[in-house]
Amino acid sequence: MSLLEIIRNGVIDGDANAVKANVTKAVEEGTQATAILNDALIPAMAEVGKRFEAGEFFVPEMLIAARAMKEGLAIIKPRLAAAAIEPVGKVAIGTVKGDLHDIGKNLVAMMLEGAGFEITDLGVDVPPEKFAEAVQKGVQIVGMSALLTTTMPMMKRTIDHLTAVGVRSRVRIMVGGAPVTDAYARQIGADVYAPDASSAARKALELMR
Repeated sequence: MSLLEIIRNGVIDGDANAVKANVTKAVEEGTQATAILNDALIPAMAEVGKRFEAGEFFVPEMLIAARAMKEGLAIIKPRLAAAAIEPVGKVAIGTVKGDLHDIGKNLVAMMLEGAGFEITDLGVDVPPEKFAEAVQKGVQIVGMSALLTTTMPMMKRTIDHLTAVGVRSRVRIMVGGAPVTDAYARQIGADVYAPDASSAARKALELMR
């Protein structure tokens, strides 16, 4: 088994220590950072997403796999930057104003990072102005999360604010969170609804195509 396959399997198994050790070893042996990213880390997270959608993996497995992937990514990031490797796309993600839940948002951010996106994590309780600022800085996708029915209307307010300040046409908007539905996403003028982190990564890639 090649070192890249070992790294890929380490991510799928959620073995952060093994991933860290093997990515370090691969770098020392002269493996290109792009090869580690494109042939090990990204395919591993794609496989994790597939298993999640098939009901073989659940949120805990996804979380530990994503953490393992981040360990590997942290080692190669400086090299990717030095090689001027462009991310697949740029995403700003945040939980809307009034909502302090972040587990789902964090998992989506990790899955998107695993798919090759550059992530700006705006955190929780994010006001519409902060999302608008991110769009002005050039993100292509805005991801909004709400876990409470009481904070769902803030998604619409944020979209309305982006329209009011003239940046809505520059960005695709993805929404998700436990109470959010596809019908609600369409109703408020979002582009995409993602029921979970795995589909968020898949749909974000579709948006960039």
